[in-house]
Amino acid sequence: MVKGLRQKLKILNADIFKVFSFTAISTLVKMLTSLISVKVIATIIGPSGIALLGQLNSFATIVMIIAAAGINNGVTKYVAEFNDSVEDIKKLLSTALRITLLCAFFSGILMIILSNYLSKLIMLDSSYGYVFIIFGLTVFLYALNGLIASILNGYKEFKLYVYVNIIGSLFGLVFTLILVFIWELKGALISAVTFQSFMFFISLWMIRKLPWAKKEYFLLKIDKVSFNRYFKYSLMTLVTAATAPVAQLLLRGNIMANISVVEAGWWEAMNRISNMYLMIITTSFSVYYLPRLAEIVDTQELKKEIFKAFKIIVTFLLVLFTSVYICRFLIIKILFSKDFLEMQDLFLWQLLGDFFKICSWLLAFLMIAKTMTKEFIISEVLFTSLFLILAYAFMRFAGVVGITQAYALSYFIYFLAMVVLFRKILFNKIKINE
Repeated sequence: MVKGLRQKLKILNADIFKVFSFTAISTLVKMLTSLISVKVIATIIGPSGIALLGQLNSFATIVMIIAAAGINNGVTKYVAEFNDSVEDIKKLLSTALRITLLCAFFSGILMIILSNYLSKLIMLDSSYGYVFIIFGLTVFLYALNGLIASILNGYKEFKLYVYVNIIGSLFGLVFTLILVFIWELKGALISAVTFQSFMFFISLWMIRKLPWAKKEYFLLKIDKVSFNRYFKYSLMTLVTAATAPVAQLLLRGNIMANISVVEAGWWEAMNRISNMYLMIITTSFSVYYLPRLAEIVDTQELKKEIFKAFKIIVTFLLVLFTSVYICRFLIIKILFSKDFLEMQDLFLWQLLGDFFKICSWLLAFLMIAKTMTKEFIISEVLFTSLFLILAYAFMRFAGVVGITQAYALSYFIYFLAMVVLFRKILFNKIKINE
């Protein structure tokens, strides 16, 4: 029995190692392509262009979650749960496809109709309406590509999932650079809303031989049970879409209107640096940590898993963030240009905020893993509202630096709130809802 247990643990560790190896390669490629892309774009279009691109990216994030109906995490969970039942899988995939197409269609139509209004609202200039028309025409391909990725993840096709991501990163880099070199800012904006749509055709070709990629898996009508299952995840994801990206849109727009477009570009550049190292953490969370939390039903085992994650992640963060802060001038020069040097004042508070953000995620992921819909929605709305209130208040006295100070303070409070919410798991021996 002991020998059998050891063998199972050995297999589990081997699987985890494979997952992290594949994930590390994919993340490294994505980081390198992001570095090159950011450098070229920043050099050509400068801080003001980066600010506009940031506005468009935040809007695109919101639209893509809405266009996919916020069900992608649910697709991954339920495909993993029912992958041994062909009939259930057919119901799940058919329902997911129809929901995605319906939401993507209406999202696209609205963007096309409201293109000039959205251009004025998001970019503070009505001359970018063409970008929203292009996005509206291609958004359904973007949504379908996300659905394919979710299904691959659910089937634990990690190798193929990573290949798709690597090819997507490389294709995105080449596509972006070509458009930026030809049309500069216009090219950067168009590439931001179209390259993932073209990736759909590459993804479709790569999955063509998989059993579930056959047409009969997607021909059923919407299944009520599957729809209700997705609805829980949809609520959580759509709330996410209505909080963090909206907050960034509002704050960046406020900086552009009341301070300067250049300083808005500095803040966006700081966020891009954050996104590069957060990418490593979030990828590991979604590929290993989230599924692991979801499958654990014993409270003590769950507690051990969380504390183990804290030991690894906190140590890594302390080393990483100290290095980033010390090398901040060098990082700005490498990633951007001399026009961005004054953004060095943003690093301290941004890094502190990122530290508490990731620490809070280690606990907050429990809300997703255990489908704690009500708690998730309340916490997202409350703490995004807190961040906005603090940011507007601090910005009056400290400018753009005040936003990073508000960011650090709000995530420190969020971390404390997560500790309080999950205190029974962290400090007692009371079982959670399975």
